[in-house]
Amino acid sequence: MTARRKLSQERRVQILDAAAAVIVQRGLADTRIVDVAESAGTSPGLILYYFASKDRLLAEALTVAEERFYEESFPELQRIESARERLVRLIEMACSAEAEGGGAGLGIEEYLLWLDLWARAPRDPDVAARREVLDRRWRTALADVVRDGCGRGEFAQVDPDDFALRFAAMMDGLAIQAVLRDPHVTIRRMRDLLLRTAALELGFDPPAPAHGPKGRLRTRRARAIPAS
Repeated sequence: MTARRKLSQERRVQILDAAAAVIVQRGLADTRIVDVAESAGTSPGLILYYFASKDRLLAEALTVAEERFYEESFPELQRIESARERLVRLIEMACSAEAEGGGAGLGIEEYLLWLDLWARAPRDPDVAARREVLDRRWRTALADVVRDGCGRGEFAQVDPDDFALRFAAMMDGLAIQAVLRDPHVTIRRMRDLLLRTAALELGFDPPAPAHGPKGRLRTRRARAIPAS
């Protein structure tokens, strides 16, 4: 029996980016492996060989997007000395109100993938496990900033893990409303609500409310999944 050849990392990411673009456009239920294969320029058999199912494609596509965020955005955060400024920047990354065509990408796409992932997680143990890993990493990132701020005396003394759990849930809920284009939840309002909540609980003065064009949701992870 011949050994299974590994996909190169570049080709793997290309396929997952193609899968993300198709799932965003069609939704997971209406996505066919043949559509992903056509978008990626490969065969349906190869995709099933390496990824087994649409659910696996969805979970791995989100994982790739998450890795992009941590690799590209966290070095910037680590250069910010103040924990308060670091948290503000993290929230701004979650709610970037950048102009249309300004190069920010289409972060709504990532949250559309999250909606499908959440819907599948209660019925698929593998997807549920991947969801838990992704959310735990995000909450840990938030908690680490808050823990640092408490230690520096920049924040009121709170339980960082408890704060991160509640704050991440609030962020997800607001982002869902923004994705659904609720007229009462613009990206600017999402940003301002999150900053006011963090400031109230942690005891610092929030930045001024955002102004300018409405822009597009970049999501809490800040980096969109590019179309193939």
